[in-house]
Amino acid sequence: MSQMKLWQKMIRRENPSSYADKDGKLQPVLGKREMIAMGIGTVVGAGVFTMPGIVAAEYAGPAVLISFVIAALIAGLSALAYSELASAMPFAGSIYSWANVIFGEFIGWIAGWAILAEYLIALALVSSAWSSYFQGFLASFGFELPKFFQASFNLAKGTGFDLFGAMAILVVGVLASRGLRNIARIENWLVVGKIAVIIIFIVVGATAVQVKNWLPFIPHHQTGTHFGGITGIIAGATQIFFSYIGFDTIAANSAEVKNPQKTMPQAIIGTLVIATALFVGVAAILTGMYPYEKFAGNAEPAAWALRESGHLLTANLLSVVALVGMFSGLVALLIGGSRLVYSFGRDGLMPRQLAQLDNAGLPKVATGIITAIAIILGGVFPIDMLANLVSAGTLIAFIVAGLAVLKLRKRADINHSGYKMPWYPVLPILAALAAFLLLCSLNTTAIYLTVGWLVIGFIVYLFYGSHHS
Repeated sequence: MSQMKLWQKMIRRENPSSYADKDGKLQPVLGKREMIAMGIGTVVGAGVFTMPGIVAAEYAGPAVLISFVIAALIAGLSALAYSELASAMPFAGSIYSWANVIFGEFIGWIAGWAILAEYLIALALVSSAWSSYFQGFLASFGFELPKFFQASFNLAKGTGFDLFGAMAILVVGVLASRGLRNIARIENWLVVGKIAVIIIFIVVGATAVQVKNWLPFIPHHQTGTHFGGITGIIAGATQIFFSYIGFDTIAANSAEVKNPQKTMPQAIIGTLVIATALFVGVAAILTGMYPYEKFAGNAEPAAWALRESGHLLTANLLSVVALVGMFSGLVALLIGGSRLVYSFGRDGLMPRQLAQLDNAGLPKVATGIITAIAIILGGVFPIDMLANLVSAGTLIAFIVAGLAVLKLRKRADINHSGYKMPWYPVLPILAALAAFLLLCSLNTTAIYLTVGWLVIGFIVYLFYGSHHS
C-alpha cells in the first residue's frame, strides 16, 4: 500500500447513513430509566463512600463539597458534548463512531482504541475491588479462599488468580449475552438499592452531625502542600473528576435506545446531576460527623464513621451496597465495551466476526471477547500500574468529543434536529481544553503507558485495520 493510499484511508470519513443501516439490526429496547440506571451504575460506585473522606483529609477539608461541584462542572462540559453527539449520531461505539464520521477513520480508530483501554482496565480494576470486598464480607463468616486464588499474580504474596473477580465478570458476561432487556431490569434494581442505602446513610448520618466539624469550611492553605485554601479545593476537584467519567457507557449503547434524540441527552445529563447530588450529600454528612483529619488513610471512612457513632447495622449495609455498586458498574462497563468492539468489527478495523449478531440482534461474539479479555486482565495480571490508563483514555475521548461538536454543526449531511450544546462555540472549546489540561496533569508513568498503548493501536491499524476497513 502506498503512502498516499494509506493517507487517503486515514482521512476517509464514514457516511452516517451507512452506520444507521448497519446498526439497524440492533434492537432498540432501552428507555431513559434504563440508561440513567446504567450511567448511575458506572459513575456512583463504591467510591461514593470513600472518595469524599479521602479528598477531605488530603486536600480540601469540609470544602470537599466545592471540589465535587467544580469536578461536576468540568465533567459536565464533556457530558454536554457527548449529549449533542449522541443525539445527532445515535450509533453503537460512541466516540469511535462519531469521530469516524466527523474526522475520518484514523482519528476515529485512535479515539476508540483509547476508550477501549478504559473499558478493559476498568473492568479488571472493578472486578478486583469487588473480589476484595466480597472476600472481606465472607471472612466475617469464617470463610477464606486458598491464598493462590485470592488475587491476581504476585510471586511475593503467593497469589496467582483472582477467582471471585473472574467469576463476577463471567456472571455479568452471561447476563449480557441473554439480552439488554433482562440485564437492564437487573441493573435498575441494583441501582435503586444502591441509591436507597446512600439515602439511608445521609439520613442516619445526619443525626451524628456536629456543625463545629465543618469549621473552618475552607482550611488555611499549608505552604508547600496541596492541602487547604483554593489550592486544596482545585487539587481535590482534579482527583474527584475521575469519579464522573462513566457516562461513555451510556453513549456506547445509543443504537439500542428508544427515541435516542431525546433519551440520550436526558440520560447523560440526568446521570451527572443525580451523581453530583449523591456525592455532595455523602460528603456533607461525612465531614459533619467527624473532623476530616480522622479520615486520613482510612479505606472505608463512611462505614467507620457509622460504626463510631453506634450505627452498626447501617455500617454493615454499606459493605453490602459497595458490592452491589461495583457489580452494577461491571454490568454497564461490559455492555459498553462489547458495543465498542462490535463497532470495530462492523467497520473491518478488527475481524468482522466481532460484529456478528445472533437471532435476537445481540453481538454475542463481541461480548464473549470482552468477557474473556477482562477475566484474563483482572484474574491474572497485576494491574495497579495500568490504572491511570482508564483516566488517560477517557480524557483523550473527551478532547475529541469537544472538537467534534465544533465540526458537527457544519455538516449538512447529518440530521441534527435534537439537543444542541449551549454557548457554541465557547463551551465545546472549553470542554476540549479542560480535558487536555487534565490529561497533561497525569503522572509520567500514565503518560508513557498512554503513548505506548496508542503506538500499539497505530500498529494494529497499519497492519490490519487499514487493509480490511
